[in-house]
Amino acid sequence: MPGPVRAAVGAVTTTTASVLPVFLTGALTVQISAELGFDPAGLGLVVALYFGISAFASLPCGWLVERYGSSPTSRIAVIGVACAMTAIAAFARSYPTLVALLLCCAWCNVLGQLSSNLTLARYVPATRLGLSFGIKQAAIPIATLLSGAAVPAIALTIGWRWAYLIGTGLALGALLLTPRGVDGRERNSAAAGERATGALSVIGLAAGLGAGAATALGIFLVAAAVDRGIDAGLAGLTLTMGSVVGLSLRLVNGWLADRRSGGHIAVVAGSLMLGAAGLVLLAVPGAFALVLGTVLAFGLGWSWPGLLQFAVVRLHPEAPAAATSIVQVGVYGGGFVGPIAFGFIAAHASFPVAWLTGAGSMLASGVLMVVGRRMLIAHGTAVAQPATS
Repeated sequence: MPGPVRAAVGAVTTTTASVLPVFLTGALTVQISAELGFDPAGLGLVVALYFGISAFASLPCGWLVERYGSSPTSRIAVIGVACAMTAIAAFARSYPTLVALLLCCAWCNVLGQLSSNLTLARYVPATRLGLSFGIKQAAIPIATLLSGAAVPAIALTIGWRWAYLIGTGLALGALLLTPRGVDGRERNSAAAGERATGALSVIGLAAGLGAGAATALGIFLVAAAVDRGIDAGLAGLTLTMGSVVGLSLRLVNGWLADRRSGGHIAVVAGSLMLGAAGLVLLAVPGAFALVLGTVLAFGLGWSWPGLLQFAVVRLHPEAPAAATSIVQVGVYGGGFVGPIAFGFIAAHASFPVAWLTGAGSMLASGVLMVVGRRMLIAHGTAVAQPATS
């Protein structure tokens, strides 16, 4: 049975490896599209399909993780990602082939995310659970950071295919840190009347709207900056900077969550509303607006997933993977709609119009989070349980 530190490290490495292929594709889109021949709408389509498959797989994978535990599902996710990235580097000679291979990574992402949630819920003390989810969700900005750094360091020097091969090596390294043994727990299902399924569904919808805008941010920031006339290497470094800010704020959110008795979803709602301002700034010309918008959009608009998952796990400690899979349906659904809509708008209107549309979506997400929180409070009152999320 892993200790708390090993559990947290294993969750971070598993999540980073699982999500790396899609963000690597987004960061390298300028180089990949030049060889394979597709526009921003094409990039939006492949990312949308990736998250669409993830949305359909979320609930079944949640059941599988609860049924078989985090140890085997983590290893399957990491090995699957390593094989897929190797195949992309070797065989992606056309746009349809790239799409097909990237979609093979989608189910690995779902398994990796949910198995990591179960690992943390079972092995990390309650007093450190918020920070552990912040650390785990920091893996997404880590993947974005690595992707952004790969542009000047690898893609512009030895070629974009080498970036996927190096990613394969990182994934295989993560395999060594996946949890070992069994979960060692008894299943304790809550009665149907005690489950806040309706509230979780509303929160999942809100998360979908926010994730759609935020996913487009990570995928299209480099392409949008290049379209504005910024050098591709500098654009990649801007993405890296945003990733560092997002990573830091996710850790801070988790640390603060362990020091609050509740109000976590309210903090998520506020972060989304303020993050929308960052997306508005990305539509404004000028390098200063680009940098400030990136900081706000990543630091606030994309800093909440760990905090949200922490709140959901606290609501359903008896089945954390299954409960978070409900919210993840919304997150992945947003990942499906967001990039394809953003890519379509960018291709047929402009990147500034697409950023403004994303800002509206993120603002609506914050409002729905408030509605979902009120439903949770009402549900907690109805079943005579404290609503602390």
